[in-house]
Amino acid sequence: MEIYLVGGAVRDKLLGKTVHERDYVVVGASPAELTKLGYRQVGKDFPVFLHPTTNEEYALARTERKAGVGYTGFAIDAAPTVTLEQDLLRRDLTINAIAEREDGSLVDPYHGLRDLEARVLRHVSEAFVEDPLRVLRVARFAARFAEDGFTVAPETLALMRAISAGGELSTLAAERVWQETRKAFATAAPITYLRTLQQAHALQPWLLEFNDSALLDRLEQRLSGLCPTEPMLAYACCVGELDATAGQALATRLRVPNEWEYMAELARHCHYQNLPTTNAEQWMQCIQRADGWRRPERIDYLLQIWRQQGQSQQQGEQFVAAYQAAKAVNARELIAAAKARGEQLHGPAVGDAVDVARLAAITAQLDEPHQ
Repeated sequence: MEIYLVGGAVRDKLLGKTVHERDYVVVGASPAELTKLGYRQVGKDFPVFLHPTTNEEYALARTERKAGVGYTGFAIDAAPTVTLEQDLLRRDLTINAIAEREDGSLVDPYHGLRDLEARVLRHVSEAFVEDPLRVLRVARFAARFAEDGFTVAPETLALMRAISAGGELSTLAAERVWQETRKAFATAAPITYLRTLQQAHALQPWLLEFNDSALLDRLEQRLSGLCPTEPMLAYACCVGELDATAGQALATRLRVPNEWEYMAELARHCHYQNLPTTNAEQWMQCIQRADGWRRPERIDYLLQIWRQQGQSQQQGEQFVAAYQAAKAVNARELIAAAKARGEQLHGPAVGDAVDVARLAAITAQLDEPHQ
């Protein structure tokens, strides 16, 4: 039995990046042998085991043979006779098909080291076309490693186009498409993900709303150097540029989480380019739409989105001052002040009075000159 570190852990280690997860492949063993050693089997489609002390994943070396449509249509062979080279051959990209022995030496049968040095994302074999999910994965890797100068090899892009033309992208589950898309929006270059899919003719059928080069140019310019650390906000910035019908269609198709969809709708409805900077009522409406009195973190999110949409630091500071002044309005103080005047405030009238006072506070701040 031989054990090798494989995949992203080896790749990231060679690139000098932090390794977050380690995956291992086991050659020459059976499920019974690993179980006897204390490993716990968790895989359903193929034998994957958790280490008895580290809980890291150990998978038996396996081969895959196309036996149906989509990314699940594979017949798996995880017999002890499967070699390391056979296991690495089924992987998507050469940079992910490097293994490390326990002594630290490398096994690189498909020239992943060469492609790491050349900064190229290249498929391992023609079997790449058997899994449509790989189109999205390559686009995500292009986004993740864009800052490192990686590009997709022309021959790999050609295979991605072949997959797209064959219609198998439509067989993907929405959850898997969203998983890849969400990870792409967590990178510093989410537009690279969309551009790569556009180049691969793969925005249909899942992300067709972004099949517009002018839109991608605009998004890239806005997000360049200002990409939010929160993937939800990067998504909101992009989807906020779509009209309501397109944004809703995209969210429904991808089964986008409610909060992500909400922030995208907020980015669209309260788009900074459409907000007069001196209109207190519209600023008030944006705060209310964000439920900002109860959810101040959404105001922080909205400010980050507005920054992408063109708000200057000075304008942002002015809005924060207005929001804080309005948030400081106290209903009990308003009731007491009314009572001192011989008036009574109760029921809906209290809420109305609070709204009037908040609007006045925002107006006062917007009228205040800021340096």
